[in-house]
Amino acid sequence: MPLQKLQFRPGVNRESTTLANEGGWFESDKVRFRSGSAEKIGGWVADTGTTTSTLTPPAGSFWGVCRSLWNWVTLSSYNLLGVGTNLKFYIQNGSGGSFYDITPIRSTTAAGDVTFAATNGSTTLTVTDTAHGAQANDFVTYSGAVTLGGVITAAVLNKEYQIVAVTSNNVYTITSAVAANASDVGNGGGATVGAYQITTGGSTFTSSVGWGSGGWGGINTGYTSTGWGSPAPAGVGLGTQLRLWSQSNFGEDLIFNPRGGGLYYWEVNANPNIFDRGTLLTTGDTPDICNFVMVSDASRFVICFGVNDYGSAAQNPMLIRWSDQEDYTDWTPAITNQAGSYTLSHGSSIITAMQSRQEILVWTDAALYSMQYLGAPYVWGFQLLGDNLSIAGPNATATANNITYWMGVDKFYMYSGRVETLLCTLRSYVYNDINMSQAFQFFAGTNEGFNEIWWYYCSAASSTIDKYVVYNYLERVWYYGTLARTAWVDSPLRVEPMATTYGNQLVYHETGVDDGTTNPPSPITAYVQSADFDIGDGHNFGFVYRIIPDVTFDGSTVTAPTLDFTVRPRQFPGTNYGNSNNPAVISSISYAGQRTYNVQQFTEQVYVRIRGRQMAFKVSSDTLGTAWQLGVPRIEVRPDGRR
Repeated sequence: MPLQKLQFRPGVNRESTTLANEGGWFESDKVRFRSGSAEKIGGWVADTGTTTSTLTPPAGSFWGVCRSLWNWVTLSSYNLLGVGTNLKFYIQNGSGGSFYDITPIRSTTAAGDVTFAATNGSTTLTVTDTAHGAQANDFVTYSGAVTLGGVITAAVLNKEYQIVAVTSNNVYTITSAVAANASDVGNGGGATVGAYQITTGGSTFTSSVGWGSGGWGGINTGYTSTGWGSPAPAGVGLGTQLRLWSQSNFGEDLIFNPRGGGLYYWEVNANPNIFDRGTLLTTGDTPDICNFVMVSDASRFVICFGVNDYGSAAQNPMLIRWSDQEDYTDWTPAITNQAGSYTLSHGSSIITAMQSRQEILVWTDAALYSMQYLGAPYVWGFQLLGDNLSIAGPNATATANNITYWMGVDKFYMYSGRVETLLCTLRSYVYNDINMSQAFQFFAGTNEGFNEIWWYYCSAASSTIDKYVVYNYLERVWYYGTLARTAWVDSPLRVEPMATTYGNQLVYHETGVDDGTTNPPSPITAYVQSADFDIGDGHNFGFVYRIIPDVTFDGSTVTAPTLDFTVRPRQFPGTNYGNSNNPAVISSISYAGQRTYNVQQFTEQVYVRIRGRQMAFKVSSDTLGTAWQLGVPRIEVRPDGRR
């Protein structure tokens, strides 16, 4: 019988059964499609930068789980990266450069307001500071302290600490590097000054328990809308919210905002090795509470979304306010400036906003608006683009080739001048295994080098990001896999796309072919598996006895790269695939087990003995230094009876 090509449609389709999807791919992990062919994705390496703080992170390069990355170049050619985590905010100067802690200070005590108490033999120090306003995991830096009399010296005390536990509004504990002795007990530390950094946030979204714990009828926190009688998320007067950041450039300087907090400004210093902390903007009726901030490309306005109104301390989640043109300090509307505000009407909360071509797109939890600059006297105009739609979270949007894509709560969307549902061959697969209670963690990013939009999300059983789904907008195909990332930015300023991990590392993707976050590097396990194929309409069993590979290993870093071809037979769609890879006895029954064959660059053909009514074809690799792209393998198969 003639050879049969194993040529499948590009992309992965899980919207039907494996048999109904005959001729296509059904499963994937760390594989993309380029020019119609499946290939392993590129590897990644870790950035070598470390924090400049005297307080060393417990793991990785910085403190906390990163949720925001922003890359820009200053007039002095400093290649800067803003890194917002749930615990701190950093600026990195160049690839491999140090992560400078610019986390703003929220309050500084008077000298002598802070006192210490030590226990003999313990590293725990009890700190007393009336109405300190801190919570567990917050950071404080002490100065002016003197020795407690023993090993807890001034040098031990006068540095940065992370608060371990809060006992009361006046008392908390920290951990010293050395255990106190008897001479340290009963001393206060002198005229100590405490500088408290802004309150930290959570790395995940956590709900409280109990019916109606968020107040009668449920609430909207600016993080997610809860239904009637639903519990409130921890952090609404009850605990710690998920910490998200937005950031944007005002010239070469940076304006940044922790969601639900104030506006902070960071000015580029003339010396790249001296980075001052960000400062809170308080002049000119600046908003005190904001859910998202950006600086417009049109005429440079600072725009805040979900803010408190003029003269009010209460947040309006549907209110938009903007500063005067070219002046981030003037927010009071007047006939002599262009400061102003506007309240949207469709939805209950503004989720996010994004600059697009000639407009700013604004998403509420129910609609999409276009925001366009008109000039005086109206300044900004608003147009409803789509209603009765959804968005998963503030970072679930991405724009490529002037088209904006985003992830909704039950499907994907695109905007190219009009709002459309994005056809997705993985919709059921994604939304049947997703943890929407953590939707504000989800994020999107472009990988322009491969014409891709990536969405990272949490599977149903996970409270942290562990999966991704990719849309290739050039070839209009989808694929998916497993990978834990917390933030992403695709910036030509640093050549490779950047992401962050739960190990508190910055990594550069599409670099090498292995996982460079470990030492030594680890291999990346990648595979793609087809849907079932058969002979004709499946009347006969098929007997496969030869495979002719077609694969390239271009880009591999080892001299003898290999991958595996696996043929997985079964008799009927409802049965399991055979799983015996090395049958002990060669018989007609053993031919029904799956068989895996190692293929090298110069493998001409592989002789096999496999029998089944339907079969699936799998390509996989898990070795160091291996890159591959699949061509069109062929199999020699003949009918082998009907029973």
